[in-house]
Amino acid sequence: MSGEMLGALAPLVGYHLRRASSAFAADFAAAMEGTGLRQVPFAVLSIVSANPGINQGATGRMLGIKRANMVALINDLVDKGLIDRSVDATDRRAFSLSVTKAGTAALADAVARIGAHEDRMLDDLSSEERALLLDLLGRIERRSPATETDENGEP
Repeated sequence: MSGEMLGALAPLVGYHLRRASSAFAADFAAAMEGTGLRQVPFAVLSIVSANPGINQGATGRMLGIKRANMVALINDLVDKGLIDRSVDATDRRAFSLSVTKAGTAALADAVARIGAHEDRMLDDLSSEERALLLDLLGRIERRSPATETDENGEP
């Protein structure tokens, strides 16, 4: 759509970010169809995999997820057999999280699907442009105060 047709929307970065985000979310959902993983549970699984033994609270803080919503997310991942939860040895009030064998397999499958999804969405960007895009988005993200989200990634 040409800038003239968009009127005042044409120069607004926020408008284009929202449209790009919607396009990415729709393709992500199609790529992950049948896996039982949405964006936020995938993010939790990723953080736990990268940080074995991390507790539930730290995982939530890293992702900006409200404490109350973390319980449901972790319960769902435990019920699916993707994460193990045990009482933290250093803080008996906290739960230590680790990825199960099934969780490792689900994560590998999800990463492959997401890689293909990102390649589809960004196929006309060079590797330098992708790196620049990540840098620019990171700069914008760092300007935002930490926003806690619910299990769907919504504030």
